[in-house]
Amino acid sequence: MFNSKFILSLLGLIGLAVFPLLVHNPYYVHLAQTILIYSILLFGLDIVVGYTGQVSLGHAALFGIGSYTSGVLYFKLGVPFLLALPASIVVTALFGALLALPALRVTGPYLAMVTLAFGTIIQILINEMSFLTEGPMGVKLTKPMFFGETLGEVGFFYLVAGMMLISLIIVNRIMKSHLGRAFQALRDSPTASDCMGVSVYRHKVYAFVISAALAGLAGSLYAYSEEYISPNTYNFELTILFLLAIIMGGRKTRSGALLGATIVVMLPSLLSDIVLFRQLATVFAVVAIIASIYLLATKRSNLRQVAVPVLATVGMAVFSYKLTNITDWRLTIFGLMTLFVVYYLQDGIIGFLRELIGKVRPSLLHSTHLQGVTMTPGTEWTAPTAAVASGGMLLSAKQILMQFGGLKALNQVNLEVVQGTVHGLIGPNGSGKSTMMNVLTGIYKPTAGTVEFKQTVISGKTPSSIALGGVARTFQNVELFGEMTALENVLVGLHHSFKSNIVDVMLHTPRYKREEAAARQRAASILSFIGLSELTDEEARNLPYGKQRILEIGRALGLDPLLLLLDEPAAGLTAPDIKELVAMIRKIKQSGITIILIEHHMDVVMSICDMVTVFDFGQKIAEGEPALVQSDPKVIEAYLGGTLEDDDLHAITSH
Repeated sequence: MFNSKFILSLLGLIGLAVFPLLVHNPYYVHLAQTILIYSILLFGLDIVVGYTGQVSLGHAALFGIGSYTSGVLYFKLGVPFLLALPASIVVTALFGALLALPALRVTGPYLAMVTLAFGTIIQILINEMSFLTEGPMGVKLTKPMFFGETLGEVGFFYLVAGMMLISLIIVNRIMKSHLGRAFQALRDSPTASDCMGVSVYRHKVYAFVISAALAGLAGSLYAYSEEYISPNTYNFELTILFLLAIIMGGRKTRSGALLGATIVVMLPSLLSDIVLFRQLATVFAVVAIIASIYLLATKRSNLRQVAVPVLATVGMAVFSYKLTNITDWRLTIFGLMTLFVVYYLQDGIIGFLRELIGKVRPSLLHSTHLQGVTMTPGTEWTAPTAAVASGGMLLSAKQILMQFGGLKALNQVNLEVVQGTVHGLIGPNGSGKSTMMNVLTGIYKPTAGTVEFKQTVISGKTPSSIALGGVARTFQNVELFGEMTALENVLVGLHHSFKSNIVDVMLHTPRYKREEAAARQRAASILSFIGLSELTDEEARNLPYGKQRILEIGRALGLDPLLLLLDEPAAGLTAPDIKELVAMIRKIKQSGITIILIEHHMDVVMSICDMVTVFDFGQKIAEGEPALVQSDPKVIEAYLGGTLEDDDLHAITSH
């Protein structure tokens, strides 16, 4: 049966095919070309901005590099289109890598400033290197030639449309693959990504290089489309337009990129024709008023919620009739539109439409993430053979010192964990338990001392390399990838099982298909093991808190760990949830996986731990079997403080 996505895709292909046949005005055909070219760039920009959450202000420069690579090769050397196009992709990808290597070591506004500086430098270089770029004079090109014939406007439109479709398919395949899941994970929680074996820095560079390559392709096509390029084209205003397109269209969606491209290509025409601007501003104001009346009448919004959008659109309409020259106000209007969309349509227009359709017809948006996977009813996860192997000492931490300035969070602590046991770490808040967890998983590098896992020193290694070596963890505060489904969260844990590279992903080679099918089957079995099979397609952020805790453990199991570290997994859970958690920990232990458990619920610790270590003020004050530790006076004093009375002793030991 045909689904809605297939029908929309088919209609889009038909629309592309018949557009030049129905629209004979070359200007509109050229305008459509520009929309398709911008869409290619936005597919790539969305990977950086929408998926990995990085703010790039340098994509106009990358776009310019792609244009000038083709322009210079054609103008100076007479290189044909079929060689200039791939050269633009490669050169721009290299520039993207050069930009990413230093830029991605900073985050937030610092990254934005670095990429903005890059864009400014590139524009200056293009303008000043007249021996190569002809400087302010610009470079002239002609449309590509095939078999001795130069393509006309219609022929080039079909060429651009073909390139856009290829780019769309490639990007869609990448974002649906293990690479795309890794990019999404980076946005939600870089720390958790690293601890799932996904190198944050490496995958950010991957994202930037792929995005730059698409910018290079778009830039090359743009140069041939315009048949003339100059430095002023690739300015800061173009960067703002690209970001506006992603924000307004909607991130993490190819349809959002297409819609955003359409908006930003049409905006300059809109904002250069004051009569058209007045008409559209009036229409928007009327629509806003009617929508607000409907929302108030149906009690879906209150007066406070609808007041700002109504006043903004009405104010824009009134303001449009006061203007005499709109050109000087273009950037201001861009900025106001961006603020409006960010505040009221945080997922863009496409995201808003999806939410609207989801309320009216949720079946239209439903898609199974297990499509193509043959599920065996009742199949459950089992630990890998290596995890069940018997052994002695699995982990040993020797003389660990973790110092933050003058504070010693851990002071010469020793810890030994025997394989196949549940080893509890307890102590008052601030005693150093979570610090030890962070040291063991590589988030902190100890000031002194060493950590050995399977008789190999792991202290000083990155969290991703430690995770891939067989150490998985959960977090004190849940660190799920909120915008990803339960299945996708577990698949991130299975990232290590993929050997396919980006070429395999783009071409959908048999190796990639086998690995993807195997990973999905494995993820489904883990979800069955943890009791979340019915919530496979639910976004993690929408799950009840108790289920989020369970899912985080399931994601960690995707690493096939030898050692699983659980940081206060029962925190905030109800009594039934705690009972379910204890049963699961026992099942995991029975599978042969060693567990380190940090927990404040003493009944949980005493019921499932084989060995307990007690911390206080960064030092180990007791260690042994639960019954012995439970009655240790030092432990009781650490929890209660002061002099012990008989009633105090009974209160602790009765857990």
